[in-house]
Amino acid sequence: MLGQRLLPWDYGVRNLFRRPSRSVLTLGGLTIVVLLVLVVVGFIRGLEKSLAATGNPNVVLIYALSSAADIENSSIPGRTPALLAASVDGVRRQHGVEYVSPELYLGTRITTANMTEPGMGLVRGVTTTAPLVRGQVQIVEGAWPQTGEVMVGRLAHSKLGASKEDLSIGQQVTFDGHTWTISGHFTAAGSAFESEIWAPLAELQTTLKRQDLSLVAVSMDSPERVADVDLFCRERIDLELKAVSESIYYASLQKHYKPVRMLGWVVVALVAGSGIFAGLNTMYGAVVGRVRELATLQALGFRRRAILLTLVQEATLLACAGALFACIVGLWLVDGAAVRFTMGAFMLKVDSVGISVACGVAALLGVVGALPPAVKAMRLPVVEAIKSI
Repeated sequence: MLGQRLLPWDYGVRNLFRRPSRSVLTLGGLTIVVLLVLVVVGFIRGLEKSLAATGNPNVVLIYALSSAADIENSSIPGRTPALLAASVDGVRRQHGVEYVSPELYLGTRITTANMTEPGMGLVRGVTTTAPLVRGQVQIVEGAWPQTGEVMVGRLAHSKLGASKEDLSIGQQVTFDGHTWTISGHFTAAGSAFESEIWAPLAELQTTLKRQDLSLVAVSMDSPERVADVDLFCRERIDLELKAVSESIYYASLQKHYKPVRMLGWVVVALVAGSGIFAGLNTMYGAVVGRVRELATLQALGFRRRAILLTLVQEATLLACAGALFACIVGLWLVDGAAVRFTMGAFMLKVDSVGISVACGVAALLGVVGALPPAVKAMRLPVVEAIKSI
């Protein structure tokens, strides 16, 4: 009867507390490995969400044909918005207001009161129709910018390398020889707009001595009407315009970042692999120190399979505890942390996908890390193992 029984569940649990130092060190190592996995997955998920949230299939971007989709280098006539609204059917309208947003977009060096060196920021000149087209934009603090004022996204400080206090309401920023007072803050559902600074279009054009626009964003009644704008651009060859659905535009940008995402998943695999080897090393040390104990259990009649299962149970419990601590730390410190990239900034995202991957890696570390040393220990003859020191 004894030989057919499994070891009690609490035997494995008590063993973890019999060697507290070793258990704590192993737990710390597993926690760091799982946390690294969580950070890398959070980076990938944050980047994907930022690009996906920016595109709206109902919105069409019209920019210069010669700019090759680089809207910073785009220059189109200032009369383009009026021509579009008058010539294209299907432009969304409400209460007599057309959802057409003329915009001037540029990357420029920006300084704040406490910055010793200017940081590279993104500025968008907009009118009051911009929030109608960019439906995800919400003013969360302050007011829409008036003359001499700008409104900043919640991640603009990260893009600039400045502190949040530098971009609080009432503070000033300087770019292109003009000083602007911050009138409000906005969010944009995690999209790339959150790393931008929005200024009144007319005043920005005056400051830059430009009369042209970078692009026009038009909200259509339905995604099917996007083709009408494209047809308009093809017929008006004198304007040299190109029309692209906003969702397609940002989907194409995601392709440019595909190598980065692939590299991230490779890092996840490498971190998990190195964690497994570290777990193997730790478990080898733990099992070698318990050879006599394991042999004694065999002498008492417990089957090797039962002892092996207990060793896997101990390692898996430690790995699960490590995953729990890593997820708590990740949600506390990693989730929402801002990261700069070429298009602005985005926030690391610890979501259900990241937590699932982290827990899967932890389970893998517990099972795969414990099996080889446990199997090796079980192969030793009982008499020889009991005599070992």
